[in-house]
Amino acid sequence: MRIAVVGAGALGLYYGAVLQRAGEDVQFLLRRDYDAVMETGLTVHSINGDFHLANVRGARRPEEIGPVDLVIVGLKTFANDRFPGLIAPLVGEETHILTLQNGLGNEEALAGLFGPDRILGGVAFLCANRGEPGTVYHLGAGRIELGAFAGASSDRVADVAAAFTRGGIDCRVVADLRAARWRKLVWNIPYNGLCALLDQTVDRLQSFPPSRELVRLIMGEVIAAANTQGLNTPIEADFAEQMLVFTDDMGVYRPSMQIDRREGRRLEIDAIFSRPLSAGSAQGVNMPRVDMLRALLAIVDQDTTGVDVTAD
Repeated sequence: MRIAVVGAGALGLYYGAVLQRAGEDVQFLLRRDYDAVMETGLTVHSINGDFHLANVRGARRPEEIGPVDLVIVGLKTFANDRFPGLIAPLVGEETHILTLQNGLGNEEALAGLFGPDRILGGVAFLCANRGEPGTVYHLGAGRIELGAFAGASSDRVADVAAAFTRGGIDCRVVADLRAARWRKLVWNIPYNGLCALLDQTVDRLQSFPPSRELVRLIMGEVIAAANTQGLNTPIEADFAEQMLVFTDDMGVYRPSMQIDRREGRRLEIDAIFSRPLSAGSAQGVNMPRVDMLRALLAIVDQDTTGVDVTAD
């Protein structure tokens, strides 16, 4: 399968690297990492074993890559207005587009530009950070829940899932992509929001009883909103406790939004906070703690000056 990775932060570099190692024909659209990757390749430090790809195909412009079978999108969601320029040159008659971005609204934006029948969505449960140029650190997890947005064929979804599986990724095909996205938000909203605001790693939130309880309450608001969205399978009542236990095993981990704030980059407020708030409000669900996080993050976001649009 010929694959282009758009948004080569930690997520894009990691998944692209494991796909290439598994034998797929992968090309990366690169910015800050271009010179390093072209000169010395791509290094992955992983809990599953380190590896190095000496020969990596990279490009500075999508026109240098041309049409591919699959576009993997790992851009920060505030850069979705760049979809036409970055993705259109990669799209041919048989191309499918897989967004692994956070939050809500990404599949809809891509479908409006390129048609719903070619859009796939993936929810990535990945703990990874980008290091020096040409290096990514895989710290934990990595599972992908993959589904079709609308009219994409089940065969194509299965082909993409199989490619990730060959790379050693636990990739599960899901029937309800919306439910998978909301389940990820149950984790993303409290931990990204609080860690970014407090500049504390997740283990600090977990170990301090008042902050652990606050995380639980925020998760409850997200679950309440999710279960008004017509999901095929509602999120179960004990899912917040499951996520708290899951996070206990992460140790000292900085979510992407905390890193973005530290490095002066913009924050993904719209997709991760504003859109879920709007969806809940439309169904009469009050989410005061989530709304407070959104408001405080908006103040912080006014001070950011970075323009990095890759995902990590």
